[in-house]
Amino acid sequence: MATKKTTFTKSSSGMLPWLGLALILLIADQFTKVLILGYYRLGDATTITSFFNIVRVHNTGAAFSFLASAGGWQRWFFTAIGVAAALFIVWMLKSHPGQKLFSFALACILGGAVGNVIDRTLHGYVVDFLDFHYAGWHFPAFNIADAGISIGAVCLILDELLRVRRAKA
Repeated sequence: MATKKTTFTKSSSGMLPWLGLALILLIADQFTKVLILGYYRLGDATTITSFFNIVRVHNTGAAFSFLASAGGWQRWFFTAIGVAAALFIVWMLKSHPGQKLFSFALACILGGAVGNVIDRTLHGYVVDFLDFHYAGWHFPAFNIADAGISIGAVCLILDELLRVRRAKA
């Protein structure tokens, strides 16, 4: 019985730094979105460099505005997916706190997923504002949460490639 309690305590405390990272990402995401909502109207833009603008865009869909023109059901569908993903990630963090790259990736995805769930719940859309462009081509606008999710996804792929490489060695 004591072994299980020790394992639980060790596992729980091992995931705290990763939850802290997710919280920092979440706070940065929400803070920047509050600034955008406070200072920009929908469609407003500020040119920062020749390849980067700050804009205010509302995304009712998922990544790259997937399903943005659906009838409104996607708000709760993507919210449910985000909540389910967050719960699964917390469980994974609890199970693998010592795997640094893996846990870093999960923490980034967790912070981003929760940030976008908050937007969908409060506003019915996700606030995007980072607009990179080149020669008239614009990458879809995104936010800090999206960047966290993307960085986390890349790190998950890297972690798996490194794990497979170690297994072959």
